[in-house]
Amino acid sequence: MQWAGLVAPPAAVLDLAAGRGRHSVFFAERGHKVTAVDRDGSDLPDHANIERLKADLEDGSPWPLGDRRFGAVIVTNYLHRPLMPKLLGAVAPGGVLLYQTFMEGNERFGKPSRPEFLLEDGELLELVRGTFSVIAYEARLISEPAMAMVQRIAARRL
Repeated sequence: MQWAGLVAPPAAVLDLAAGRGRHSVFFAERGHKVTAVDRDGSDLPDHANIERLKADLEDGSPWPLGDRRFGAVIVTNYLHRPLMPKLLGAVAPGGVLLYQTFMEGNERFGKPSRPEFLLEDGELLELVRGTFSVIAYEARLISEPAMAMVQRIAARRL
């Protein structure tokens, strides 16, 4: 929400691994058309501005969005490295990537604790290098909603 102002209406928004759709609803209520993708999809709300897409992003199926591009891609508390090229490619030129997930050091606080689910130090910065302009980046301990080590990035596609 802190960086939502970077996403100008009427830009289309992709909420990847949307869960219960908290971010989908937030952007839909701001006037954006949102595509909410989740493996289960049953928790996603019905909303006129939300396209619900049920897809398992980790089972080896083709990328469910084809060559669609979005004015913003939002990812929170999700990491599946094989998706990164498709995920980053889904951000339209001039579009915004808003990404936050757990990083190394989080194992001290609970799950996720396995390396495949934790970003390495500076990993988000490396992923966007040369393709995005970094607006904001943090790698830090948070205390709300629970103690966790996270990386956050807001970046605009060049």
